[in-house]
Amino acid sequence: MKKILFLPLLQMQSGHHQVAEALMDLFKHHTDDISLKKIDLLSYTNKSLEKVITKGYLNWIRYAPDTYNIAYKSFFYVPPTKKQAFKWYQPLFLKKMEQLIAEEKPDLLVCTHGFPSYLLSKLKMKGKCDIPIINVYTDFFINSVWGKEGIDLHFLPSQEVKERLSTRYQIPDQQMIVTGIPVHEEISKTVKRKQPKDGRPKILLSGGNSGLGGLLKLAEELKSSSNLEFLVLCGKNKKLYDEILSWDLDHIKPLTYLSSRSEMNLLYEEVDAIVSKPGGVTISEAIRKRLPIFVHSALPGQEEINLQYLKRKKLVFELDHQSSLEKQFLSVLKDQNRMNHWEHAVDSYQQGIKLDKPEKIVELFANILDQKKSVRHLGFVNYSSPLRI
Repeated sequence: MKKILFLPLLQMQSGHHQVAEALMDLFKHHTDDISLKKIDLLSYTNKSLEKVITKGYLNWIRYAPDTYNIAYKSFFYVPPTKKQAFKWYQPLFLKKMEQLIAEEKPDLLVCTHGFPSYLLSKLKMKGKCDIPIINVYTDFFINSVWGKEGIDLHFLPSQEVKERLSTRYQIPDQQMIVTGIPVHEEISKTVKRKQPKDGRPKILLSGGNSGLGGLLKLAEELKSSSNLEFLVLCGKNKKLYDEILSWDLDHIKPLTYLSSRSEMNLLYEEVDAIVSKPGGVTISEAIRKRLPIFVHSALPGQEEINLQYLKRKKLVFELDHQSSLEKQFLSVLKDQNRMNHWEHAVDSYQQGIKLDKPEKIVELFANILDQKKSVRHLGFVNYSSPLRI
């Protein structure tokens, strides 16, 4: 039985894990002869170290977001001419990655985080890894940590990123496929946006799971909003859920954590718009459902860079917290001209995606597994010939 090893990073739930799980569930649903496994390299190396790094990361973006933003852009979002500053701990993690591969013996490696990709690229170029590697990107940009050399295939978020990889790193066209950021198969694609029903438009507020992003403050500002209805997705944040429930307002309803993607899909279909942070997976799900997206805040680093792209492509509406939120929602949702412009932006983005059908993604992976024995020279493999996408 062929084996695929998925490599996110850290244990906390993130887009890196969500994308890995979406792909794993896709294979579970469409095949029965592939072994699937997901491993966080940091926990594999040292569980205590992973916990320290996770706690430090969350505290950093919570209490010192400006310095995190500077650090992220200084070390992880640098020009291709600048060397990565990973020299001091690279030997440890390269050794652990070699050990992991030797123990698991995968036939295909799928990276949903840049650091495992970086390490595998190094091993591939040293001749210490001959297993096919796929990078699956989880943001609307590619930071400089991701491995480029020796990677067999890149699942890209947009045509713009594809052009950048081709220009900056001379990656062959046949090693790049624009898939968008993969979302779970149960988030069904909406072809035409539904028109809001008579009465109050219903808006989903997302981003409460981590307790970051100011969702409670946003909800408090909407207490007196009588022309809109809000569903607040609190995730596992019980404090947020209890606080909103205590308000006892008929137009603001808190929701607990939804583990089922089919339930999430139904929730998307119930509402007329979504308010969210610019995380790659949530935004991609909303675009797939053709839900107008309002951004209430962005975490430093990745989300701020995502937001720049999304605003430039006119895929989201950024909220101004100095103005009436209710008026901003209504001025967009009730303005057919603005909605038409947004629909056009969504169409343009989706037209750039060349592979988003589940069965085609499974077929592509199957082709790569079948060709494994021929993938031996710097990761190059011609996928355009055996697979018609």
